[in-house]
Amino acid sequence: MDWLSVFPFIVVIMVAMKTKLVIPGLTAGLLTASFIYKPGVISGLQQFYEFIMSGLKDENNVKIVLFLYMFTGLIGLMKYTGGIKGFVHLASSKINTKKGALFLTWISTIGTFSAPSFRIVTVAPIMKALLNKVKITPQELGFVIETTATPVIVLMPIATAFVGYMSSVVQLSLKAEGIEGDGYRYFLQSIPYNFFSISIILIGFYLSFFHHSKKQATDAGNQEKELDDQWEDCHPAVAKDLPRKPFNLLLPLGGVILLTLFLTYWSGYEKGFTSLLQAFIEADVLDAMVFALLTTVLLTFFFYLFQRFSLKELVTFFIEGGNEMMPVIVLLTVVWGLASSTEALGFSTFVTSNLDWIPSLFVPPVLFLVGAFISYFIGSSWGTWGILMPLGISLGHSTGTDLPLVIGAVFASGTFGAFSSPLSDNTNTIARILKLNPMTYAKFKLTPALIAAGTAAVGYFIISYVV
Repeated sequence: MDWLSVFPFIVVIMVAMKTKLVIPGLTAGLLTASFIYKPGVISGLQQFYEFIMSGLKDENNVKIVLFLYMFTGLIGLMKYTGGIKGFVHLASSKINTKKGALFLTWISTIGTFSAPSFRIVTVAPIMKALLNKVKITPQELGFVIETTATPVIVLMPIATAFVGYMSSVVQLSLKAEGIEGDGYRYFLQSIPYNFFSISIILIGFYLSFFHHSKKQATDAGNQEKELDDQWEDCHPAVAKDLPRKPFNLLLPLGGVILLTLFLTYWSGYEKGFTSLLQAFIEADVLDAMVFALLTTVLLTFFFYLFQRFSLKELVTFFIEGGNEMMPVIVLLTVVWGLASSTEALGFSTFVTSNLDWIPSLFVPPVLFLVGAFISYFIGSSWGTWGILMPLGISLGHSTGTDLPLVIGAVFASGTFGAFSSPLSDNTNTIARILKLNPMTYAKFKLTPALIAAGTAAVGYFIISYVV
């Protein structure tokens, strides 16, 4: 049956690229695996259910779901109480030059790195308000904002919506391959090898502060209609009827970051590691992140109630915010089920037995290029990681390739699609706020993305030769 274990991945890639949707592709792959494992209508569907439930029974997976739901729920509270709108108004009123606008875009990453969507809806309206004050085109601003969104966030080791998922797909792939190790630690080790993220950040920084565009700043050829000074209502987070209370964003966000750092250190300290670095390395990071977020959410409710916001409205917007993460939770559930199915079908055995002849020199760059191709056409980093990580770790293990390098290549490939694809949520959100045509805007940023991807591919060849 080992050779049949590759079929589900083929089905996933074909369906996802045909439909431009990740979840149907993953579901089709899981159904294929279920019917291969247990042929028959009833038995196959029952096995599909068992694969799905296997992931939901895992305690760490439940923690990841809880973290994601609470995190987006907290963002929902910030929107309703005017935290995001207040921050946008405060920042936009103090910036009057192009360099000031770009500096704010970069420096604001410190406080808004938790999730790409959160960063975009916080920073893009500020930029929209400044477009008629500073000499810069909206597409250039959109590019800088995106450069400091997903590419930066995937490199952050704590307090992001990505950390739990990225560690989870690594852990599941390690388990399927029978490799002992901690998914989070492997994720940390892979961060320096996310060459695409590093390359596009450097390119973005150069274009922001050292490159002088030959185009006129008033050129709005990529816009659907002329921009104006009015940034309110360009996104629900900055609607006209919301209050302006910047501290309703700054205090909860600062609280969750600081509390996460403290509890992460404390977790390692309780294990007997007094060194700051060692305590962080040995800590139960997922537990610390979930506990910090839960505590922050509870304190934030009291903070908003003290301001006389309605408890009923707070609960409603928290739930509405959390529900925005449901598509991701569904995706996670199917990814976990697919990981269980590949383990049951003996996918790792097939890779080890048939693909160990591949030179390790080619594994990271080929994985990156294949993943970049897939991610561009499905527009999802998380979907790409869920599809490619089991294959990457199996291939890396069987060929003796350095696993952090392989993991970094897979993460880099998904980041390419999230940044450059016209199907990406980030691309479409930026385009909607700045009133750009999504396809034209995606074409505008494709050239620097391809330069960064080419740099990354060459980097993987060189580092694979050296390692």
